[in-house]
Amino acid sequence: MKTEPNRRRRVPAMAPEDRRAAIIAATIPLLKEHGVLVTTKQIAEAAGVAEGTIFGVFADKPSLIRAAIMTVFDPTPVERALSAIDPEQDLRGRLVDAAQILTRGMKESGKLIGLIRTSAKGEDESGELVGRMKEMRERTFGAVARVIAPDRSLLRVSPETAAHMLVSLVFAMGHQGFFGQATPPDVRPLDADQIVSLLLDGLLVREEAGSDLPDIGTMLLDGWERDLTQKAANDTANRSGE
Repeated sequence: MKTEPNRRRRVPAMAPEDRRAAIIAATIPLLKEHGVLVTTKQIAEAAGVAEGTIFGVFADKPSLIRAAIMTVFDPTPVERALSAIDPEQDLRGRLVDAAQILTRGMKESGKLIGLIRTSAKGEDESGELVGRMKEMRERTFGAVARVIAPDRSLLRVSPETAAHMLVSLVFAMGHQGFFGQATPPDVRPLDADQIVSLLLDGLLVREEAGSDLPDIGTMLLDGWERDLTQKAANDTANRSGE
């Protein structure tokens, strides 16, 4: 019986933007695992392309790494997820959902924060990456504030201040031992419910908080408001001086 000769299956050619996206998507998990030591050969194998194809899309390996980091720090997916939170939930429920979204986002981007300096070839590229991080931070604050805004009357602070506090708590809880100190074995990271409880309820058991005790919560919140007000004033002054 006559057999057909082996023929290599033809794979449809990808559009340039799809090829670029596929290479970046393959690069991101490898960066998390290997850092800047990842090789273009590893990336090519993961993306299912020839190694030379990478250099037909990106000028060099640092350019690819920067593009991958820029993709990870794109604020649009987090913004979209926060805007999709069910508005019919009460404030606590919405904040728990927001904390879960922020925690997932932080886990995705956290391992790549340290690569920003090492991946930049010059001041222009470094500024672009730092600018993307700043944009992500500000847009995330804004999106969380919009989640909180319908219940602003329930809070002692503005939605913007509450958003800064929630994002800061999520970041702090996700970076235990961040400053080189070992985390005690009996300390576990707080989950989303616990973070929101810490934000809304404070640390003191209400029955044990005597009425003659200073309101530490108010002192803290007032200070946070002052810091944000001063930061906003500084930003306005800097923009007007440009």
